[in-house]
Amino acid sequence: MAKADVDWSNLGFSYRTISKRYVANFKDGKWGEGVLTEDANIVLNECAGILQYCQEVFEGLKAYTTKDGRIVTFRPDLNAERMEDSAKRLEMPAFPKERFLEAVDQVVAANKDWVPPYGSDASLYLRPYMFASSPVIGVKPAEEYQFRLFGTPVGPYFKGGAKPITLCVSDFDRAAPHGTGHIKAGLNYAMSLHPYVMAHNNGFDENMFLDSATRTYVEETGGANFLFITKDGTVVTPKSGSILPSITRRSLVYLAEHMLGLKVEYRPVKFSELKDFAECGLCGTAAVISPVGKVVGKEETIEFPSGMEKMGPVTQKLYDTLRGIQLGTIEGPEGWIREIK
Repeated sequence: MAKADVDWSNLGFSYRTISKRYVANFKDGKWGEGVLTEDANIVLNECAGILQYCQEVFEGLKAYTTKDGRIVTFRPDLNAERMEDSAKRLEMPAFPKERFLEAVDQVVAANKDWVPPYGSDASLYLRPYMFASSPVIGVKPAEEYQFRLFGTPVGPYFKGGAKPITLCVSDFDRAAPHGTGHIKAGLNYAMSLHPYVMAHNNGFDENMFLDSATRTYVEETGGANFLFITKDGTVVTPKSGSILPSITRRSLVYLAEHMLGLKVEYRPVKFSELKDFAECGLCGTAAVISPVGKVVGKEETIEFPSGMEKMGPVTQKLYDTLRGIQLGTIEGPEGWIREIK
């Protein structure tokens, strides 16, 4: 199959309709057989649960072409498990892990001509999601749901390299204790849009959200976990029950400890500690690591020693190691790479 007619080196990070996507429906207490379809549109009743009470969860992962020409995905089993956890929290039927993995395989295999070639620094972004599809007017879970998975080719998150960004400490709360901050639900991201727009309007790249109970501990941004590096090279990630368990962050921390021999700490991080760190980054599927150069608070501005020109040395090593595993230039832990036949 020939590659799609795309200028791979100039792809942006935006949606583009491609050939096939996967659809499965939950009805009468069970999931029906999934199918591949060319139809990118969804038809819903005006009273569908997703439109009334926002019963929706989603995931995000990528397919890559490795140096030796294989097409692979990175740790999709963890996306499947996290989606199950998210669905249970919103009283939605979990889409089985094995079927999730099969859906990923089928969509990538059916769209191999849309997977960017090695060396383009682009990838096929995959978006699995599930929503309440049957009508519901009283406040209760819907009875029917739809699982879908589509792909779209995307370029690198940072054109021309990752330059450190500037954050502001948000006046808003991202998530409440015992709330839904630990799951990947659309409602969490909707709540972050207003603070995000405000941050941009004020000249900042993103928000740093603090814990809503005491506003003294670092949580995350609207869509990424934090990763800090101490001046002695220790990797520190914030611990909280309302932080989404990022697959990228968990992978980077594992590599730091088991492949790079670094000390790792997973613990609550006070905002007052930031001035003592040497490097800071945001972890996520889109960019792997976004370096942070500066955090502007209400009473002080923290400028990390790594500066505003490039990633810090430890952050760069972590980034290069994870990207090397994804692209097949570095041998990673067993089971992290799933090849698409």
